[in-house]
Amino acid sequence: MKEIPEASSPFTGNTAKDLKALTELFNRSSDLVIREILFGQRRIFVFLLDGMCDEIKITEGIIKPLTEKHPHSEEMPFNEAIKKRLFKGTIVRSTASIEDAAYNIILGNLVILAENEKEALAFSVQGFARKPPDEPSSEQNERGSREGFTDNFKDNITLLRRRLRTPKLTIRQETLGKASNTPTVICYMSDRVSRDTLDEILRRLKKIDLDAVLGSGYLRPFLDMSRPSFFTDTGITERPDTFASMLLEGRVGIIVDGTPFALIVPYLFTDYFHAVDDYLASPYYALFMRILRAVCFIIAAILPGAFVAISLFHPEIMPADIMYGISAASSKTPFPIMIEALTIHFIYEIVREAGLRMPRSVGHAVSIVGALVIGDAAVTAGLIAAPMLIVVALTAISSSVTVRLHEPVAILRFGFIIIGGFTGLYGIMLGIGIMIVDICSVSPYGIPLSAPVSPFVKKAQADTLIRRSWTRLDYGKKLIQRMKF
Repeated sequence: MKEIPEASSPFTGNTAKDLKALTELFNRSSDLVIREILFGQRRIFVFLLDGMCDEIKITEGIIKPLTEKHPHSEEMPFNEAIKKRLFKGTIVRSTASIEDAAYNIILGNLVILAENEKEALAFSVQGFARKPPDEPSSEQNERGSREGFTDNFKDNITLLRRRLRTPKLTIRQETLGKASNTPTVICYMSDRVSRDTLDEILRRLKKIDLDAVLGSGYLRPFLDMSRPSFFTDTGITERPDTFASMLLEGRVGIIVDGTPFALIVPYLFTDYFHAVDDYLASPYYALFMRILRAVCFIIAAILPGAFVAISLFHPEIMPADIMYGISAASSKTPFPIMIEALTIHFIYEIVREAGLRMPRSVGHAVSIVGALVIGDAAVTAGLIAAPMLIVVALTAISSSVTVRLHEPVAILRFGFIIIGGFTGLYGIMLGIGIMIVDICSVSPYGIPLSAPVSPFVKKAQADTLIRRSWTRLDYGKKLIQRMKF
């Protein structure tokens, strides 16, 4: 974890030497703007990066006061006079080192160095383009807020403060990345967070030794447990309301500048089946939707493998008429049913990735071509059986219901197809057992991924599968530290 640069090269008071050192630190970059202003009998040098500052703030708040005010008296030091008499509406910070001054310039601040002074002044005049809060693209809802996190971490903190208006909300800013110096914010409720969990997260962040942190995904490997697993205990969200509700449960949130995807640690397996609309709908409908999402997860991961296993090893399980139709359709295709299942799911992943990466203006063409090639031409040509296509379609739709689990489900799906093709339903059941063991074994912060089901926490069951009425639901009963072994 990298802090703001220390005073390793302090200003000397020799203006020519300090100017040269600060300019060389930027390697004479073309976007570094240096201007000289005469204030009374003294020269003042202004430093900024082109495009990072607000020109109106600079003109009205800094240049005009410097050029229009009378020179200061000798009653107080020069820098103190500038801060107290000239700039009353602008945040001003003093910096005594060349590295710290450079860091402030990179942040979009304007730095002033007066002649023969051993301190520079940094003015908060950021004016770079910011994306306004927009509806989250990956977490759609029916009745909830339409605001989502943006790429600017300060805007994200504002969105969070608007939802948690309490001094207990603690914001701790750190800087990560030796070259990127990315501002990273750790958020938690001071009266609810587990100090052991918070200390462990901070310890892991301190171990990060990366040149650049350009997104929240860079931090996930450091926050996850060390052993390989299909599932992660680090959640991602674009929604400030979801983020705030997690903090109320005693979890820790991490916001990285430059990305709208915030991290939540620790994250439980049951959280994947919760949505914002569950807390805005009636309890019985929320129960139905959570069961539906769990069933869709099982269908997306296991159905293709189970279909292959039944077709090859256990045809007696299916009704005779249905099995006869499946056998008749499969007999017309040139590939074994396991190869057919692997191929068609691989093609589906290609179409999905193409639709995700292509420009929106032509993205619909991928869906049309995929539907024509896979859905009609392949079946007509006898390359793919129609029953297999139905299984693929149901699997793809189910994957979209649990989109946050797409990464592990995509790998598990291929694994279950191969297991089912070689060992039948016995192998499928063994694979399900291994998956459950994998889920139950993930607990890097002492809080199992399978909680509050295993270990069973009675008070937390009010918002696990069942979502009780708000008259009986309390975040305090769901504190994450109560779910430790």
